[in-house]
Amino acid sequence: MASPLILAIDQGTSSTKALLVDEAGRVVSRAVVPVAEAQPRPGWVEQSADELWQSVRRAVADCVSPELAARVAGVGFSNQRESLVLWERRTGEPVGPLISWQDQRTAAQCRELAATGAAGLVRSVSGMPLDPMFSALKARWLLDAYDPDRRRGRAGELCLGTVDSWLLSRLGGEHVIEVGNASRTQLLDVGTGDWDPRLLELFGVPAEVLPRVVASCGAFPAVRDLAPLPDGVPVLAVMGDSHAAMFAHAGWRPGVVKATYGTGSSVMAIGDCGEAPGLCRSIAWDVGGRVLGVEGNIRATGRTVSWLAELFGVRTEELLSEAADTGPDGVHFVPAFGGLGAPWWEPDATPVVTGLTLGTRRGQLVAAALEAVAFQVEDVVTAIERAVGRVSVLMADGGLTRSDRMMRLQADLGGRAVARSGEHDLSCLGVADAAGLAAKLWTLDELERRPRPADRFEPALAETDRAARKAAWHEAVRRSQPS
Repeated sequence: MASPLILAIDQGTSSTKALLVDEAGRVVSRAVVPVAEAQPRPGWVEQSADELWQSVRRAVADCVSPELAARVAGVGFSNQRESLVLWERRTGEPVGPLISWQDQRTAAQCRELAATGAAGLVRSVSGMPLDPMFSALKARWLLDAYDPDRRRGRAGELCLGTVDSWLLSRLGGEHVIEVGNASRTQLLDVGTGDWDPRLLELFGVPAEVLPRVVASCGAFPAVRDLAPLPDGVPVLAVMGDSHAAMFAHAGWRPGVVKATYGTGSSVMAIGDCGEAPGLCRSIAWDVGGRVLGVEGNIRATGRTVSWLAELFGVRTEELLSEAADTGPDGVHFVPAFGGLGAPWWEPDATPVVTGLTLGTRRGQLVAAALEAVAFQVEDVVTAIERAVGRVSVLMADGGLTRSDRMMRLQADLGGRAVARSGEHDLSCLGVADAAGLAAKLWTLDELERRPRPADRFEPALAETDRAARKAAWHEAVRRSQPS
């Protein structure tokens, strides 16, 4: 009898990926389908919920041959977090756009709420700072736009959910959301794992529009309309993309801290940071019990580099290659597109480039952008270190880690070793690990012992140089913030 397979699907900001994994954890096949985003106004970032679902269907069809489909024992989903969709319960049709986690249209509402003194309640209950990145104010905006009196919402005619909830709704069944994703909405009490009535009232969200919160291993609706998979294949695990990447690193082990280099970056560790300044407290996963995570979120890392590539009309790979042997020569670039995330949480920060001269060329700007990625990650790692203890090695994953230059910079500017995962699609692998656990293809102990090939980068920069460059970076950050 042929051995079973796990299909993992990661619906991310710029693409949907699918991986087939065998019972030894090896990748059998993979597929990638790009997805678009739109910026209809400055600070607004939207996607099509329907396009996301169609990208999932296409990724599955490209990854799974009809011959392999019968061997799929279960499916796992990971997803971009905080992005929000409103849809009709009866027809399943989206109402309005998907509002991206990157979207900043609610920044003014954030300021208004902060002026009322609400930030303390939001932080203490949800574990999140009051910031437009999170889903709660997106929920208010969508409901104000499409159900201003909340009549339809209270009548149960509308559904509101994050991307995992939206994708699961395409499979039919009850309106549900995975607990880790729910904890990123700013509407959940991270202590109890339930929707909080005080936060729902504060943000104007009727409880009737929200999904039921379930564990990371479900129960979820089974597969439907994901050819060539037969209908009825179980969905065994769901996780937010950053949480899944942490799971792939066996991140439940003490002292593991990971950074995912995607459109933005999530720097995460397992533990309870309480209300540590600059950090978020969320539920990492619930696989036989809720596990808390401490995290810092950076708005623009890989997106900074791709923005420069778009600006100069070249491919990202070409831009990185061109700048391979170029230093920033005193240029600092603070990519505060839509404000700064962790550990600053300053929505009114603006992008800043300092140190420009008439001799500055494209290569210096690219080098400064790469340094900005490393400095931002290191600022969050430092904050996590204060909260949970010494970080000697940073686990790195995501697309931008393909650049050796980026990894060397991270080690040098942080003064700590960086271990780059041998597999870039860690979100897919992490949710495959969780799904295989639910299918009893392996145990947690076996996952912990599984080899995880990694390239190690050691710091080579003198401490005095590192300190001087950090000080210059922090001065540029200060200039990006409102006076």
